[in-house]
Amino acid sequence: MHSEEMALRKRRAYQDHEYWGRPVPSFGDPLARVLILGLAPGAHGSNRTGRPFTGDGSGNFLYPILYEAGFASQPHSVSRTDGMQLLDAWISAVVRCAPPDNKPLPAEIANCSSYLDEEIVALERLRVVVCLGKIAFDGYVAHLIRRGHLSRRRDLQFAHGAEFEPVSKRFLIATYHPSLQNTNTGKLTSAMFLKIFQRARELASF
Repeated sequence: MHSEEMALRKRRAYQDHEYWGRPVPSFGDPLARVLILGLAPGAHGSNRTGRPFTGDGSGNFLYPILYEAGFASQPHSVSRTDGMQLLDAWISAVVRCAPPDNKPLPAEIANCSSYLDEEIVALERLRVVVCLGKIAFDGYVAHLIRRGHLSRRRDLQFAHGAEFEPVSKRFLIATYHPSLQNTNTGKLTSAMFLKIFQRARELASF
């Protein structure tokens, strides 16, 4: 498995770290009204620390925004033991293990789909799903179809800032993924991202 291989090889900067190196559990408030759905653990981020969006550039961009929007107890997430708590939010991913080049194969997404289905059902107060990137967006739409909430994809097309009326009583918001490829180029800015989560908070109260 790639996640185990990366845990053995390690990045030079983390040679003295003990990598998690296995499926990364979701994180957050089990009574959350907002689900933040990502792609997969980063090979030297979540796969190292064992917590979603912790220990890499994507998380360094995400958590300060969640803190500013009132979804996180502190602006920085560095380890599973740093005291971070999510408030009214739950973070998960369509794939649970770090894939090669951060590009999961369809088979990997399919293998993890039952876990995603069970997790969403367990979030009994869920009102808003924020999908970080197209793969997460497609994964959530596939969930809706599997559960019989949609018969077909209809007009659910990914675009940053796209917002969709409730399906199964849940709003859907799409945003670019906070990868360095997007944030370093200005494709996704802090202001753009903050607006997404401010809107998620508004919709969660409807």
